[in-house]
Amino acid sequence: MKAVLPALARPLVEPQLPAGIDIHWFTSADEAVALVADADIGWLDHNDPREWARAVAAAGRLQWLSTIYAGLDALDTGLLQARGTRVTNGSGVNAHAVAEYAVMGALVAAKRFDQVVRAADRHEWPTDAPGKLELFESKALVIGYGTIGRLIGERLTAFGVEVTGVTRSGAEGTVRPEAWRALLPETDWLFLAAPATSESRAMIGAEELAAMKPSAWIVNVGRGELIDQDALIEACTRRRIAGAFLDTVTPEPLPPEHPLWSTANIIHSMHLSGRSQTRMFLRAAALFVENARAFVEGRPLRNEVDLIAGY
Repeated sequence: MKAVLPALARPLVEPQLPAGIDIHWFTSADEAVALVADADIGWLDHNDPREWARAVAAAGRLQWLSTIYAGLDALDTGLLQARGTRVTNGSGVNAHAVAEYAVMGALVAAKRFDQVVRAADRHEWPTDAPGKLELFESKALVIGYGTIGRLIGERLTAFGVEVTGVTRSGAEGTVRPEAWRALLPETDWLFLAAPATSESRAMIGAEELAAMKPSAWIVNVGRGELIDQDALIEACTRRRIAGAFLDTVTPEPLPPEHPLWSTANIIHSMHLSGRSQTRMFLRAAALFVENARAFVEGRPLRNEVDLIAGY
């Protein structure tokens, strides 16, 4: 059984892998592509999504693809389905960091700390606070109440926020996907932590933005595709909502000339939420070892993705 893995993970996983795996380590995308054609197992991640997709596409015999990423947006999931490749993702390995970042986004927006920092850069001493919203006794709607969404909800609750999550099942304390739009007129904080699927793309459009409070903020730590960005630009420009804290946008990186950069009351964090930690790769390596043992022994894999649903 041949496995192609990143050399960076070697000291973390090699001593713990089960017997019977012929391991090949790569240090570049080109090496991954060259090694993976006849591989059974692949952990082929690359910082450039295009290079990751290129390596995965070259893996014609892959039985199991492991990735540190939560989303598979860059991959041809139809091709993976056709090949019968099982996929496990990194859902949860950076969930605490992303949840912390999301709550930070709400706090930055509430107190307009972005403006405070700029005043300090100009050596100014304001006599009034630029942001006067309180999280206490406000209402938040968290779309995508999975691992990250629940952690966001727990942290917001500690601030005295009334939290409603959105889940497919409508579990206790949450609402189903068909019900959340009715809650927009009373929502102060709209958190997006959902994956990008055919159903969720542009779920926040002109109609949804028009239903929101003029004082409401959006915090997006999910995917840029969840928002109709043209509609968001118009809503913020016309002050129909208070603003948006965007960790994710589309495309990424955002081109320098893109109007989102200069739209009033848009705060950017350049998809740094998941990188604002030092333990994600350690967790990912431990997850890979756990799944490698399960794969060899024929047991269920943790974090296996439904390739039809996309997550």
